[in-house]
Formats: sequence, C-alpha cells, structure tokens
Amino acid sequence: MPRILFVASECYPLVKTGGLADVVGALPLALASQGIDVRVLLPAYPQVREALSGAARLPLPAGPVLGEEGALLAATTETGLKILALDLPRLYRRKGNPYTAPDGGDWPDNHRRFGALSRAAADIAEKGVAAWRPQLVHAHDWQAGLVPAYLKADKAGAASLFTIHNIAFQGVFPARELSPLGLPASFFHRERMEFWGQISYLKAGIAMADKVSTVSPTYARELQSAEFGWGLDGLIRHRGADVLGILNGIDRKVWDPAKDPFIAAPFSATSFKGKAANKRALQESFGLQPEPETPLFCVISRLTEQKGMDLLLSNLEHLLWRGGQLAVLGSGEAKLESAFAEAARRHPGRVGVRIGYDEALSHLLQAGADAILIPSRYEPCGLTQLYGLRYGTLPVVARTGGLADTVIDANPAALQAGAATGITFAPVTAEALRHALDRAFALYGDRRAFRAARKAAMGLDFGWAASARLYSQLYRQILTARRRAHKGEKAHGH
Repeated sequence: MPRILFVASECYPLVKTGGLADVVGALPLALASQGIDVRVLLPAYPQVREALSGAARLPLPAGPVLGEEGALLAATTETGLKILALDLPRLYRRKGNPYTAPDGGDWPDNHRRFGALSRAAADIAEKGVAAWRPQLVHAHDWQAGLVPAYLKADKAGAASLFTIHNIAFQGVFPARELSPLGLPASFFHRERMEFWGQISYLKAGIAMADKVSTVSPTYARELQSAEFGWGLDGLIRHRGADVLGILNGIDRKVWDPAKDPFIAAPFSATSFKGKAANKRALQESFGLQPEPETPLFCVISRLTEQKGMDLLLSNLEHLLWRGGQLAVLGSGEAKLESAFAEAARRHPGRVGVRIGYDEALSHLLQAGADAILIPSRYEPCGLTQLYGLRYGTLPVVARTGGLADTVIDANPAALQAGAATGITFAPVTAEALRHALDRAFALYGDRRAFRAARKAAMGLDFGWAASARLYSQLYRQILTARRRAHKGEKAHGH
C-alpha cells in the first residue's frame, strides 16, 4: 500500500479559503479506495487546533523546525481524514485568515511560515512519525513548494509530486531568505528557484519535483503559453511530459441536493420539485422579489478581475433589462466589493449581495439559482461550476481551463443530442459575456430545452473516483521510476 503525505496550507473542513481546501479534504478519502494510505500535513492554525482538540501530541521527527519549537498534532477527523497538524505557536497561532494580517496585507513572515511547513514535511519523509513514513510527498501550491527542494537538498529517498492549483500565486520572496531557510546557495539558479532576482516557492516545486500536475488538462496546456504561464511557461515547457493535468472532482456526499442539510428542500435529477422551494428561500435570503418565473443568476466567487467580475458589472444593467435577478456571495478587491454593494443599493429586489464567505449559504445559492456565472479570464479547474452541474444550476462560463473541460455548450447539436449542460463563451470580453447572457435567457425561455439541460447536468459524475484512479496510477509510476533509478545507481556503484 503506497504511503503518501499530502502537504497543504488548508484542508476542508478544518480551514478553508478556497477550492484548494476542498481538494485536500476530499481527494485523500477517494484515494483510500485505491489502496493508498494518505496523511495530510497542514499548519495548526487556531481553528485547526480547536477542531483537533483531542489530538495526540507527537514530537517533531527532527527536532525544531527552522529553529521553531513545537509538535505535531495527530488525529482522524469525523470524515476519516488522517491529519498531522504542525503546531509551531510563533508561526501559526494567529487568528483570522491563514495568509493575511488584520490590516489586509500578507503576514510579513509568510516565507518562514510556509518554509517551515515544507521543512517539516521533508523531516517526516526522512525520519517518519509514529512508525509511519511516506514514500512520496504530494505538495500543493506555493505554500508547499519548498518540499521538493528540501527533499533534493537532503538527498532523501522519498519521491515528490507538486500540484499547481493556481500559477498566479507564486510565493516570491527576497533572495536573502534562502540561507535562513536552510537551502543551499546553489539553488539560487534559474533552473531551480531563482525568479527575476528573487526566490519563488512555486518555481522550486515545479523545477525540483519528480512530476508536476495541475488541476485540469486544458490548464496544463495553457500553462505552456506566455499568456497563462505567468513567467514560468518556459520552465513548464522544459519539464515536458513530466507535467500533466488531472481534473479536480467534488465530494458527492458533501454536495448532494438529495441530502444537503443546508438547503430548503431536497431534489434530484429525477425530481426537480424542491428546486422551486430553494429558489424562494434564496430570493428571501437575498432580499430579492419572490418571482418564481424570473431567471435568477448567482455568483459564488472571489470578487477579482481574474474572475471576470468587472465584465459582469459592465453587463449588470443588461442582465436586469432582460428581466433577470442576481445574487452574489464573495469578497475580494475593494473596488469590486464596493461596486457590487452599490449595485444592490441601486436595484433593491433585483440584486442581492453578501460580502464575505458562508459555506451554508453557498449551498443554498447552488440549490436555488437557475444559472451560475463564472466569466473567469483564466480558471485552473474551478469547483463552483461542478457544484452548479450537480445542483442543476447551469453554468455560464468562459471557455478556459477546467471550465472548458467540464461544461458542454448548449449549441444546437448538443441540445439536439441532449448533452448540453451550460453556456460557454470566448473570448473573455464584456461583449462575449453579453452574448452568453442572451443565450442563457433564450435557453431559460425554452422550458423543455432548459429542463433537459438541467437533467443532463445533474446526470454527470464529477466525483473524485476517476481522478483518484489517475493519481493512484501517477503515484505508482513515480515510485516505480524511483526504484528503477535507485537500482541503476547501485549497479553503477553510486
């Protein structure tokens, strides 16, 4: 049974700011059915310590981490996740967002906080913990990007896989931090982790892991272009066949409209009756007019230009002129938060906005809306469109990344075949989004076609099983290659 250590900065249900947490919380459970033994290492933030109040306290396998005293908290969650929480009080016992200080800026020692996470992962890989030692470390995003670097510096036996969830967030810090992190000066090189005179944790992961994955096949291809590669496209092209895309999945138990405790009424692909009750509840919750026949669009997103929220704002008057309603849940750039809040004030009963994030409310939005808007300029995978498909809330999405891989456009051929599951558009411009909205209104007006698309969407299976099989195969491939390389070194006397 392969032993895998996941390393990440968040994990649902312990701590969540975005889709990364959903992946790290669900994929290990799906991998268990593939005969994979997974532990998840993450920082012991206050909310994690509280959730793991009964955890066993274990010594750090190699003593202090980057000079920080602490321990590992070992526990199994109610869902069956095996957790190792890195408890370094000076680095992690801070309330609020895991990444940002109360003033809204990044914590000034984030390089040290997440460097320590990677260092601890490498220590576990080398020394083991509680008679368990991983054969492969699966590091997620820039916060775990130094794991392959530490493994390489240690000449450790464990293999590594690095997953890019969003290449735009790269963990870039001053070059002077390399030595305090305990990494060799030779790593400050353009083929390692040097990035425009600084060090990049994300680049370290891409350059030094055995293999690199990302969260959809289309995004893996897009990363090789200057438009989407954020300065790392050359490195990704250089890694070539070592980079592949495996589509994210969703936890079908957590996201199940037939059994969801957060929604007003259950429903399924064979009985949509509860959808109407959820629409009423959603309209009431957001102060919208209780109009059952009005097309209700929703947004569950970071309110940023990357997510195309400026494009939506430029089309808001058009959406309302066409007779639609809009419910928005999210937070992000201050100017966009203000613009959406102002839109709600200008259009009471037509636009409802909640700034922030609410897990329960996100379920009601998926259950009650008719369509979910995701006009992202780029989208590595996206999970909200998968939740929308599961709940029969048809996605209106830009044709990029994982959105392109998961939503079947309601063109005439797809409608005739009964395969359409949403609306896709390109290029990602305000004009193209306006045309997509017009197509969504037209589809909604054709009740038979809309119902068929809703049924087709809910009939898709984007659970983790298929992706878990691919990851299982990838782990075994990496481990087999490592064993062969090790045998070759021994045969040559190295």
